[in-house]
Formats: sequence, C-alpha cells, structure tokens
Amino acid sequence: MIYLDNAATSFPKPEAVYQELDRFARRSLANPGRAGHRMAMAAEKMLDDVRHALNQFFRGEAPDRWIFTLNCTDALNMAIKGIVQEGDHVVLTDLEHNSISRPIRALEKAGKITSTRVVSRDGYVAAEDVAAAITPKTTLVAMTHASNVLGTVQPIAAVAQAVRAAGALFLVDAAQSAGVVPIDLKATPIDLLALPGHKGLYGPTGTGALYVGPRVDGRIRAWREGGTGGDSSSELQPTLRPYFLEGGSPNVLGLAGLGKGIAWVAERGPDALRKHEVGLLQQVVDWAGRSEGWRVAGRWDPETHVGALSLFTPDGLPPQDLAAILDVTFDIAVRPGLHCAPYIHRNLGSFPDGLLRLSPSPFTTSDEIAQFLGALSEITAGVA
Repeated sequence: MIYLDNAATSFPKPEAVYQELDRFARRSLANPGRAGHRMAMAAEKMLDDVRHALNQFFRGEAPDRWIFTLNCTDALNMAIKGIVQEGDHVVLTDLEHNSISRPIRALEKAGKITSTRVVSRDGYVAAEDVAAAITPKTTLVAMTHASNVLGTVQPIAAVAQAVRAAGALFLVDAAQSAGVVPIDLKATPIDLLALPGHKGLYGPTGTGALYVGPRVDGRIRAWREGGTGGDSSSELQPTLRPYFLEGGSPNVLGLAGLGKGIAWVAERGPDALRKHEVGLLQQVVDWAGRSEGWRVAGRWDPETHVGALSLFTPDGLPPQDLAAILDVTFDIAVRPGLHCAPYIHRNLGSFPDGLLRLSPSPFTTSDEIAQFLGALSEITAGVA
C-alpha cells in the first residue's frame, strides 16, 4: 500500500522502533517502580531516559516536567481541565482540532467559562488577532502549532510573547509539528506543550506527552488520580513531579519504542524531515495548478508548511468516494472528511463533506506521489 495518512499516525515506523518493541516486550515488560525488583526499576529507568530525551529534543527546563500521556488528546485535556476554572476566559482559533475545541466548548456550554475563537485567513492566524482577543479574564490561550487540515505552521513565537505579556498561560498543540518543526522551549515562552508520540516522533500509538512549564506550578490540577509507583501512603495524589499528573500504569512498552523514535528523528533533524515531505507535496501543488477541478486548500508556502495538504475535489466527486476508490482500486491510503476540525472547514466552505487530505512521511518516495497523482487523473477522467 502507498500510505499517505501520516497526519493521523505515522507508518511505517523506523526499524529501530520495531526492534525495541520486541526486545522490551520479551525482556523488560514490568510495571515501573522506584523500589522493588530489578525489572521494575529497569522499566522506571527507561521512562526517565525517555523524559530526558524529550527534554533535550525540545530544550525544556527539566526532564521531570514531561508527563507521559495516552496521546495528544489526553495531554490537551489534562492541560485544559487542569488549568481552566469557573469564570475564566479562554482564547482558541478556528484551526483547532476537536481535542481543543470540544473540551473548551463543553465548559462554555455548561456555563463555566467564556471563550473567543480567533479566525484564520488562508490557513494562518495573525498574532495581533490573538493578542486582541485576550481580556483581563483570559487565563489560557490554546492554539495548534500546525493545522492538521491544511499543514500551515502558525506564528507561535509571536503569539507566545503576546500571551506572556498579558499574563495568561499558553498551551500549544504540537500534534502535527513535533518532530518536523523545531520547538525550543527555552527560546519560546510556551507554558504547556502537548504532543503525540505516534506521529512525527515515530513511536507507537498510545503514547504522548505534556510539558508543564514553571509558570504552571501550583496552578494545574490532577485530573487522573491513582497509583504512582512510589508514594502509596498519601490519601491524595502526591504532588511530586511528574507523578502528580501520571496516575496509573504507564504504557511502558510504547514509551520504550518512542525513545527509539525520538533518537531516529534527532539524528536526521526535524527540518530535513519536513523539507522532504514538503518537497513531495510540491509535486501535488504543481499538479493541482494545472489540473481542472482540483484546488489546494489554504495558502501554500513551503517555508511555513508541514507534510499535510488538503485538496478541494472536482464537483460531483465527494472526497469520501474518492478515498474509497483510491483504497480499493489503487491501494492508496488517504484521509477524507472534516479531519476532526469542523471550524476551519466552515471557514473554507468545505463543510460538511470536507476535503481530501494526504500526508507523506520520510519513507514516502517521489514515485509514490506520482502514482497517487496518476490515480487521481485516472479517476477524474473516468468521472468525466
């Protein structure tokens, strides 16, 4: 299969990830603990090593500020529900995935908070528009780094400065940027960074992380409480980082694989991986420009783009039907629909059917993109 759905989850993974999953499952698959038998302590050390790798890769303040989560959705919910309180105001954008939109909207519909949704233009949010939406009651600005629909990279450095100046906290959704766009937490005042392990960091599904910066200390509440592998005597969740936010048994097997994925990305460099993927998308942009009925969604700028691109399909050819034909007839995997981000589709005019999204990876070749475009041309000719 030609797999072009890496914005949903990356496939294949680097060989080192598969090898580590097999090795760890056979030799080290114990529940971590800071005391007890050696397998448990080895599992705990592995978690510490992955925290250290994340902290080095993103230049965080300390490894213990990295909280392991089930995925990016889990991390975003942990941040939003741990920070926002009744009476607060929250700022978000129309580019957001439902992982941000839904928890904030649910709090708003319950009458607990208010929110302002900043509108993007051609797939980009202006930092000054975010700054203008901040009020004295704004406690949190939640924003995607790169749109999962359009692949457009947002100016989070400028937004971060505006949020910091206003005294609010800044939560960044790095679902589509972690591993392909450099993120420097020492240089950019991001308070909370949520990311998946299974996309651009090439770990298995069921892995993710939330970075909790110093300004969050004492302000975030634990929303998952339980065992921590250490202090069992306290009647409440122990406040020691990172265990305060990590109740329950972690996905040690998946995190062992994630560690190898991070190493693989760090060796090659995020920017080099991004440029490969964007170069492949340029083939699609060029093809769409000379093909009747096809149009790229959002403004295309290879310098501010990650490896995801959505297309308006010709009239009479719904993206869902097109994706099914690509799958069954051509053995090509893409993603049709609203991509869990309905607000940007309303902005673009692609609601309710959505768009056709493709997202290559470092393992995708130019020939595979050519086969994809050939398939689109053949399908279009057949419809016509």
